Order: sequence, then structure tokens, then C-alpha cells
Amino acid sequence: VQLVESGGGLVQAGGSLRLSCAASGSSLDYYAIGWFRQAPGKLREWVSCITSGFDSTNYADSVKGRFTISRDKAENAVYLQMDSLKPEDMAVYFCGAGRICNSNRNHYHDWGQGTQVTVSS
Repeated sequence: VQLVESGGGLVQAGGSLRLSCAASGSSLDYYAIGWFRQAPGKLREWVSCITSGFDSTNYADSVKGRFTISRDKAENAVYLQMDSLKPEDMAVYFCGAGRICNSNRNHYHDWGQGTQVTVSS
């Protein structure tokens, strides 16, 4: 499945952004979708994921209570609503499609190109 992220940009600390992960060529309904992020010089870090079927969600402790992942089946997209953004949230955000919703990036087999999120303090 081909994935395209969008919605990144520049925001002040405390602000909000909504990232989108859109698909072409296949329905996202059959996939678990994970959001990861990678800051310069750091490893790719898991942020959140949503299961296929029941749309159960999981979050990294660092974003729990501030970020919300959701799926829109009509739009064939998964969103990441990011509120109360902090400078340490600044990174390139990627979405991945896989069979299992978890923090292991090796479980995701298709990735988008990423979208940059910049948070100014």
C-alpha cells in the first residue's frame, strides 16, 4: 500500500497540528497503522498505532494524553491529532502499515515519505 503523510508544519509550543496518513492502491481498513517519528541524529521512535478491525489504539508514554490517533474509513486515512506540542516533539513523522499494532518498526512493511513537524519554543 502506498502511504502519503501530510499536515506537518511550524507551530509554537502549546499549539496543535493534525497529521494525515492517506493511502492509494488499497484500503487501510485491513492494516494496523503506526506513527513513528525521527529527530536529527536519533533513531526512529514509535509514537502511536491503531489496530485494524476494532481500531484499538496505543500510545507512547511521551505523547499519551496529548496525541490522538483515529481512522476515517470513508476517507481511507488515519490521523494523528497532536495537541500541547512541545519542542521535543519536533521530528519527521512517518506512518507505516502492518499487521500488528505495536512499537516494533519491523512489523510495518510499507512507509510514507514523512512530514516535518517543527515546534518553536
